Amino acid sequence: MDRLLRSLQDRPLLFVGGKGGVGKTTHAASLACRLAALGRKVLVVSTDPAHSLGDVLQEKLSGTAQALDDNLSALELDPSRMVDEHFAAVEKTIAAYARPEMLPRLREHLEAAKSSPGAEEAAMLEAICRHVVEQRQQGFQHLVFDTAPTGHTLRLLELPKMMGAWTEGLLAQQGQQQKLREAALPFWQKSGQRHPFSDELKQERWRQALDVLERRQKLFAEAGRLLTDAAHTAIVLVMIPEMLPLAETRRAVAQLQHFDLPCRHLIVNQIIPPLADDNAFWQQRRARQQEILSQVRRDLAGLQQFDYALQSTDIRGVEALRRFGAEGLMA
Repeated sequence: MDRLLRSLQDRPLLFVGGKGGVGKTTHAASLACRLAALGRKVLVVSTDPAHSLGDVLQEKLSGTAQALDDNLSALELDPSRMVDEHFAAVEKTIAAYARPEMLPRLREHLEAAKSSPGAEEAAMLEAICRHVVEQRQQGFQHLVFDTAPTGHTLRLLELPKMMGAWTEGLLAQQGQQQKLREAALPFWQKSGQRHPFSDELKQERWRQALDVLERRQKLFAEAGRLLTDAAHTAIVLVMIPEMLPLAETRRAVAQLQHFDLPCRHLIVNQIIPPLADDNAFWQQRRARQQEILSQVRRDLAGLQQFDYALQSTDIRGVEALRRFGAEGLMA
């Protein structure tokens, strides 16, 4: 078992992220394949809208977990479909206590909200949180997330805390309104008029709406707890030895640490190995990589670093991914 696998094998939840084009999908798939080869039940999930996971695994994937062998399953989350499902659930909740004549206008607003900034992130977040929290019930010992490019991933990882606070605020507001309704009840009774919430059906629908909020609050709170638990979760950043990926990785590490998210592992990919010939281009490229690797070791000294050699061919398919994970790691 190689160093990287030894350091991650006890973490049920693995997030693999980095700048686009650095090989994070390949490494996420490789980790999942190697953990499955150890006899662990593994689900690898793509949250990247580009969805390269199926291409790397050479399998056609969907939003439903698909078994690739006895221990390995994979799926690609579809943000558009999740937004539709999310807003269908919202509409169902609202329709339970809105007046029938209001529904056409509400549907118009909900349809417009599907395209609003953050709609896909919110839907994606809820799906990720459900996988994180329900991992054991789903029968998986490891979840490996192949994430979108760094900025998108950071927003997703930070959202449970923010969405939990937002939902908590809504619940507090609803609690205050409930107290006001109860306080107003004697005045409605004295006036002889019908209290607008005296209808048992309306009260039941209101309770259902609150129940939805409470379940979401619990979901985000539990997901947030698991994401910040270093014994449960590991965030693995992938970069290549170039200045732009290094700058982005530095920012990502600082932001993850700010939110108490456990980032301890760094994969530096596509390193040119020692050259046997004196080709000027490749010698110069390797010398520049070595300079940047020195900066990586200095600037990101708090992370465990794992160096992977540049490969001579594409790495596709489960067996190739398993071999690459062990053989590509440089001493």
